[in-house]
Amino acid sequence: MEDEGRQPVARIAIVAALEREVGPLVAGWKVVRRGSDGWEFRFFENDRAVVVCGGIGPAAARRACEAVCASYRPEMVISAGFAGALVADLKVGDVVVPARVIDAGDGSRVETGIGSGGLVSAAEMASVERKRVLGGKYDAMAVDMEAAAVAKGAGLRGVRFGAVKVISDELEFEIPLVEGSVDAQGGFHTWRYLAGVAVRPWVWGRVVRMAGKSSVASGNLVGALRGRIEEFR
Repeated sequence: MEDEGRQPVARIAIVAALEREVGPLVAGWKVVRRGSDGWEFRFFENDRAVVVCGGIGPAAARRACEAVCASYRPEMVISAGFAGALVADLKVGDVVVPARVIDAGDGSRVETGIGSGGLVSAAEMASVERKRVLGGKYDAMAVDMEAAAVAKGAGLRGVRFGAVKVISDELEFEIPLVEGSVDAQGGFHTWRYLAGVAVRPWVWGRVVRMAGKSSVASGNLVGALRGRIEEFR
């Protein structure tokens, strides 16, 4: 990927929120730390692709997209990660490749040129009630927090954009939220989350189910991403 004295180049860049979403994909890849615009990022490299996990939320995703584009000059950027279902027939582990990505904040849309249906990006984690509203308002099949921000970052650099998401929570599943577990930079603090959950025994069952759902989702996401990387041979 990288020649001595030259800027590294990757054909495809993948922007995820958390390493646990794509861990099996990057196992054994080279890890490089690079700074960009005052932020430090950990990039996972192989001979065709680079992965960066920028954190939760649109601001973190935008920073990560800009950093990977500046550092690796990719031909395509993919927003990858977990998403919530906005329709009842999508189940945990189903892979979603949307034809359009909608920003719930300003209503802007980006066409990906592949896939089908819509993915809407919201600034906060969506409750069951919010998922129902988003699905109806935007005629979308899934919701995430980062794809629209990645799309805008890629667009500013004239880089092709796509999204590969996997359902981690179904339409009627209410994710247990703990205030303070996600910091202002988009980092997730597991110990804060577990401490918050520990004093709320009524959500323990949902947390256990969520862990199982996340494992299934990650495995299917990684399989889909490997396929996309192979397409860039």
